[in-house]
Amino acid sequence: MSFFAKLKEGLAKTRQTFVDKVRETVRFRKKIDEELFEELEETLIRADVGAEASLKLVEGLRQQVREKRVEDPGQIPELLKEQIRNLVASAAMTNAIASAPEGPTVIMVVGVNGVGKTTSIGKLAAQYKGEGKKVLVAAGDTFRAAAIDQLEVWARRAEVDIIKGQEGSDPAALAFDAVQAARSRRMDVVIIDTAGRLHTKSNLMEELKKIKRVVSRDLPEAPHEVLLVLDASTGQNAIQQAKIFGEAAGVTGIVLTKLDGSSKGGVVVGITSEMKIPVKLVGVGEKIDDLRPFNPNEYVDALFG
Repeated sequence: MSFFAKLKEGLAKTRQTFVDKVRETVRFRKKIDEELFEELEETLIRADVGAEASLKLVEGLRQQVREKRVEDPGQIPELLKEQIRNLVASAAMTNAIASAPEGPTVIMVVGVNGVGKTTSIGKLAAQYKGEGKKVLVAAGDTFRAAAIDQLEVWARRAEVDIIKGQEGSDPAALAFDAVQAARSRRMDVVIIDTAGRLHTKSNLMEELKKIKRVVSRDLPEAPHEVLLVLDASTGQNAIQQAKIFGEAAGVTGIVLTKLDGSSKGGVVVGITSEMKIPVKLVGVGEKIDDLRPFNPNEYVDALFG
């Protein structure tokens, strides 16, 4: 099955709660009026698009209807599709993962427990390995021995090197050691795991800042990416996490996992609209190659079926 086919299949529940609802809203309408726009806005908000993004989309629809003199409510879904495409694409202009011009590319991965962070690191490492790059992963979640063990399993699967410390050791020191090791071994990519910290804990957020500071001492431009892993099925909570991590860690891109089977895939629109942070990778399955670069056009086409 192609990735697009997986994406389309994975967005089936979102299509039911989002696109199909929009189509139902306009189906028996005889005219386009303010009541219709209000219903559409409510449908978008319920589909986890988010209040701000929903307002933008409906305002864009109003403008298109005026400018194009659209009178048939049946044209609304197609107009909305293009509105969403433009909104998502504008935030994804830089959705390629950054690459360091010299030395190793350092990628720091953050996020709360249970979102698929370690799994995403393993899959990303495998992608780089498949491109012929030398990859080092750093087990920076030193608070849980299980997290270190899990990352080691994924490193073996991806056939990449791993650096780890003892449980309870300083994660910033480990990150520094990983960058030093990568430079001495002439590695191309370093992917640093961090603890699955609760986004409400300010002391843990300060630790993320410390890791960034320590890494940049050795490589001034590092980390070249700070990727926030979010679980698509959490809907609006994912947007809240993006806001808090964005402020604390300077997030440069989103990895959206569990997009397959979620009824809240509309959160992609909310994240890109409200946060202005591009979604760079999406996960639509458990296999090692089920994490792929985010393509706005594919997402919108798959969403609308």
